Amino acid sequence: MKLAFILDQLDSIKTYKDSSFAMMREAASRDHQLFSLQQGDLAWKGDQTVGFARALQLTDRTQGGNEPRWYRTGEPEEIPLQEFDAVLMRKDPPFDMEYVYTTYLLELAESQGARVINSPRAVRDHNEKLAIAKFPQFTPPTLVTRQESLIRDFLAEHRDIVLKPLDGMGGASVFRIHSADHNISVIMETLTHYGTRTIMAQRYIPEIAQGDKRILLIAGDPVPYSLARIPKPGETRGNLNAGATGVAQPLTARDREIAQALGPTLHDKGLMLVGLDVIGDYLTEINVTSPTCVQEIADQTGFNSAEMIINALENARN
Repeated sequence: MKLAFILDQLDSIKTYKDSSFAMMREAASRDHQLFSLQQGDLAWKGDQTVGFARALQLTDRTQGGNEPRWYRTGEPEEIPLQEFDAVLMRKDPPFDMEYVYTTYLLELAESQGARVINSPRAVRDHNEKLAIAKFPQFTPPTLVTRQESLIRDFLAEHRDIVLKPLDGMGGASVFRIHSADHNISVIMETLTHYGTRTIMAQRYIPEIAQGDKRILLIAGDPVPYSLARIPKPGETRGNLNAGATGVAQPLTARDREIAQALGPTLHDKGLMLVGLDVIGDYLTEINVTSPTCVQEIADQTGFNSAEMIINALENARN
């Protein structure tokens, strides 16, 4: 297959933990052709979406020192996206307007026969925080609003809550507040920009102490292990970027119930690779942009999620 990966700067990729690198390594081991692009390499030209793509070869080196050389690339070549067997959108958030424009270009490419993973329309339609509202039977008590009075009422009811922006990632700007907290007003003013920005409030889930579990769905099927991201002492955020420790563990019965309920629905929407976040028995987020944890699970359990992903690409092509 001829696979195009839309990525961040190659030199910024941490090969020891990056999920996109694991996918590329698995694909290369099967002699598939790899190409790399960045968002700025996409263009609408001559009535089609093209990419100024570079052929990508992996070396046997890993990232290190001042000159990471885990790859070699060719010169950029203008290629219509429909000429690839699959285009994998793996650019990390922020999900800003440039990201949205990229999804528009990729959707135009789809209309001309390109196969884009994940579906750009589905990515736009599934805000990673708000998408859980489609599955309320699995979520903790949740409020989405910009109104301070509603947030105060929610806090009075549940007494211990978490506030987070709808466009955040990596645990950024996530606050836990108690009913006796002295900083309630300033936190709400900061997150809502004085009532001009919509945020999410959720009842605090004490099971975060056992980890914020990342469950991977691939073509609708769950990987049999989650990565429980256990907060460091004094933290309530289960994010690796915030210092959490990742511990791989088999899915619980509740994890499987949630994964099996959501998997086929999300796959039917065009979301082939999804990361569910589950704390205790509750679904808290649905990650659709560039889900991670492939390498951490493989390192600890031996289960090769990247193999499962490339299998899904090959099977869909046949």
